[in-house]
Amino acid sequence: MPEKADSIDYVMEKASGPHFSGLHLDGLLSSPPSSSTSSPAHRSSSASAITADAGAPKQPFVIGVSGGTASGKTTVCDMIIQQLHDHRVVLVNQDSFYRGLTAEESKRVHEYNFDHPDAFDTEQLLDCVQTLKSGQSYQVPIYDFKKHRRSADSFRQVNASDVIILEGILVFHDQRVRNLMNMKIFVDTDADVRLARRIRRDTVERGRDINSVLEQYAKFVKPAFDDFVLPSKKYADVIIPRGGGNHVAVDLIVQHIHTKLGLHDLCKIYPNVCVIQSTFQIRGMHTLIRDREISKHDFVFYSDRLIRLVVEHGLGHLPFTEKQVVTPTGSVYTGVDFCKKLCGVSIVRSGESMENALRACCKGIKIGKILIHRDGDNGKQVKNFLMNKKLCRMEHCFFCDFFFHPVTKQLIYEKLPKDISERHVLLLDPVLATGNSANQAIELLIQKGVPESYIIFLNLISAPEGIHCVCKRFPSLKIVTSEIDVALNEEFRVIPGMGEFGDRYFGTDD
Repeated sequence: MPEKADSIDYVMEKASGPHFSGLHLDGLLSSPPSSSTSSPAHRSSSASAITADAGAPKQPFVIGVSGGTASGKTTVCDMIIQQLHDHRVVLVNQDSFYRGLTAEESKRVHEYNFDHPDAFDTEQLLDCVQTLKSGQSYQVPIYDFKKHRRSADSFRQVNASDVIILEGILVFHDQRVRNLMNMKIFVDTDADVRLARRIRRDTVERGRDINSVLEQYAKFVKPAFDDFVLPSKKYADVIIPRGGGNHVAVDLIVQHIHTKLGLHDLCKIYPNVCVIQSTFQIRGMHTLIRDREISKHDFVFYSDRLIRLVVEHGLGHLPFTEKQVVTPTGSVYTGVDFCKKLCGVSIVRSGESMENALRACCKGIKIGKILIHRDGDNGKQVKNFLMNKKLCRMEHCFFCDFFFHPVTKQLIYEKLPKDISERHVLLLDPVLATGNSANQAIELLIQKGVPESYIIFLNLISAPEGIHCVCKRFPSLKIVTSEIDVALNEEFRVIPGMGEFGDRYFGTDD
């Protein structure tokens, strides 16, 4: 008995033949219309330019949510927004950036692939997200799914917020869009469930009949999912099975977002940067050591307290193994064992101020030294090194090993444990400014066989420029600091900073 022309199986089989993954079938129509990305009309006229001063707004946290059609992306987004009620959150749908169909395209709408990347105005989507990230509002276009074109005279005003959620089936496809995201979530739902949801949505909300929905699904939606959506799953940071029904996954994501929102902007960009949690005690100690009128004794005392906190926090990032011990009551306590293979390396000479705190935390730890010549200091670094050696009371002094490298003018001195390649390294320098000296020291450690991920760089304050410099070159290295300052000035000094730390600590300032 022949199948009826309107049966589900007939429609699906008829449409599931060879398909064209591009925007149009058989190349019948011309290339898509040019993007209107650069048009300033989409930006709110009331928004003022955002300067890079200290009063500029904090960078928002951008979340990308992708997945197949009707996978539950919008439900997940709504759940996240509801739980982030104490923050300003905006939702930007990729569907709003569909290209409007021309008159000729509208006549052959059944041959138009709405699930292909070229169906979207990605340039304008980029402009929207970049504008919102800069602190300005944006007029998002409104797309009519029944007429397949944008509204000519109305837009949705989206204001700058703490969190921007970008949702759509292909938001992970373009690398430029992915690079704007701080977190990428892929909603993974069974294909049959997605198809059933799509039928219900398109028939009720978009006025389509079941046959056209099934034909479009078999001809375009499913092939596009296999070609573009599913491959982008590999870029996701988090995959949520079962979509909005997975409350546990959504709760964990919201907790993570809450944590990230409390972090410095650079910690959102570089997950390997860790700023120890600020307290009034820590702020008070920073206030004292940054005061130019403080006595040397008090400067050393409060610097040592802060250094000890940074060292303890840095040690917390080392690997551990489980260990059981028997307590005096005869009970078994399950804890952890300290990392055995460990050493410290100080960048001379300011880094030597952090050695005592490291020794106090790690009994018998080996400490190496690296001296880097900084271009333009006219030998001041060498003079300070020699001055410090006269004041040195260390048990092991490497003064006799000192030498000056006449060729590179960079590495002047290094003394490292012979087995350093087998150890986790705590690199010590209280101030991260330009990052040039740090990069030289890290490069030397890597040349000595230390894996990049085995290095933890400890400092009291960091300049944003230094963090960018180090993290871009060594993304696997961990940086632990107590505060990130505003910037470097024209003399490459950290602002507000605390001056020449080594001179103040060792009493050799002019």
